[in-house]
Amino acid sequence: AVLLDEAMGLIEADNPKLDGLLPKVYVRTVLEQNTLGSLIDLVATVSFDSKDGGDVLGDVYEYFLGNFAGAEGKNAGEFFTTKPIVSVIVEVLAPRKGKLYDGACGAGGMFVSGKRYALSHGSTARDISIYGQERNPNTWKLAAMNLAIRGLDFNLGESHGDTFSADKHPNLKADYIFMNPPFGKDSEWPRDSLMNDPRWAYGIPPAKPAHFAWLQHAVHHLSNKGQCGIVMPNGTLTTTSGGEDAIRQKMVEDDVVECIVALPGQLFLNTQIPCCLWFLAKDK
Repeated sequence: AVLLDEAMGLIEADNPKLDGLLPKVYVRTVLEQNTLGSLIDLVATVSFDSKDGGDVLGDVYEYFLGNFAGAEGKNAGEFFTTKPIVSVIVEVLAPRKGKLYDGACGAGGMFVSGKRYALSHGSTARDISIYGQERNPNTWKLAAMNLAIRGLDFNLGESHGDTFSADKHPNLKADYIFMNPPFGKDSEWPRDSLMNDPRWAYGIPPAKPAHFAWLQHAVHHLSNKGQCGIVMPNGTLTTTSGGEDAIRQKMVEDDVVECIVALPGQLFLNTQIPCCLWFLAKDK
């Protein structure tokens, strides 16, 4: 247990962006020492030398994230978006080169898939810049570890924080935006303190739900040639409450909505709300 805590410190020393993020709790963990030892022995049997150029260590991390998400059930939506949804967004946006942004990045799965796509289509790691934000401190740490393990450079802000009240990248104009933000009853933003925020180009959305705050936040952060794929509940397509219909109409009239993709059910771990994908672009 002492060696594990020391190892965490050494990893942080070697990776400045992980400074203070790794758990150094194994000396006082409630986990049985035999269980911990068995886990270490099991991982030690894995060969991290990949003959086909794959990212074995990163894949192991992703495997654990996926299984943890499955065990967590509906609570997993905070940090994990299921692969089919991520794949559709990434394949449609087809990132090759530029700035990737996720304002509700969870454990960073969208970034990992975006990087995979780019590299498999002739790009290099230097062609991609990663910018993200996450409000949950533990999930923010998961994202940093996920990206660091894969050798990716990234900017997740100096700390976790609310995307609306403490935007970590206020001047960012991204080429690709991937997002699966909170929606439904968990979706809210501090409306009273941000009434005059420049992000509300199409109208001030209601405080709850924050769906049209997220959509406008995405448009605000798009570069002139940028594209966005964002998960939204189907209600955003028909709602007439809180002025959301007027905002939607203005977005359509401004020609920033490229298309809507309807999703089948049973794709999410945390909700059965019917969902869709909004694809946005400033220059179609």
